[in-house]
Amino acid sequence: MTSPPDLHRRSLRLQGYDYAQAGAYFVTLCTRGRECLFGEIVDGAMRPNDAGSVVSDEWFKTARIREHIRLNADEFVVMPNHVHGILWIVDAGATRRVAPTRPGPRPAGPVSGSVGAIMAQFKSVVTKRINALRGTSGMQVWQRNFHEHIIRDDDTLSRIREYIVNNPLQWALDRENPANAGATRRTQG
Repeated sequence: MTSPPDLHRRSLRLQGYDYAQAGAYFVTLCTRGRECLFGEIVDGAMRPNDAGSVVSDEWFKTARIREHIRLNADEFVVMPNHVHGILWIVDAGATRRVAPTRPGPRPAGPVSGSVGAIMAQFKSVVTKRINALRGTSGMQVWQRNFHEHIIRDDDTLSRIREYIVNNPLQWALDRENPANAGATRRTQG
């Protein structure tokens, strides 16, 4: 008799780190199956289609609806099948609403106001809008989870900004490019 497969995925999150605290976070979200849903690269520039425009619109709407979030245009790019961005959580002071805690075990899911909660909400809204656009109710757009990196110093911030800005120019070499399936994956930021 074989043992059941391990259904628990190993977390890439830094143990004990509060992902709701003020700081800069580099995030990467990929489409399900690395499908190129958001547009194409033409002459080293991203040409978003309607779905890609939805992604961009919702990314910047994130900061308009959450006072503790800051986003900069030079720190975000929509690629054919993934998104890179820097999410800044700033101290919103006493005006930041936090749900009251209840005794007992904490419900499953990300902590309100954390990078995980913000990305889950972003992915959900984008999925609904893209499915409405395509007439494909209930279809998945994103792969499960996302990658994040805590930005801890100015040198790292500069390298990641440069990576984001140059990402469309590097599409031919990008590890997320389906044309590179099976090729050696390069690391980011």
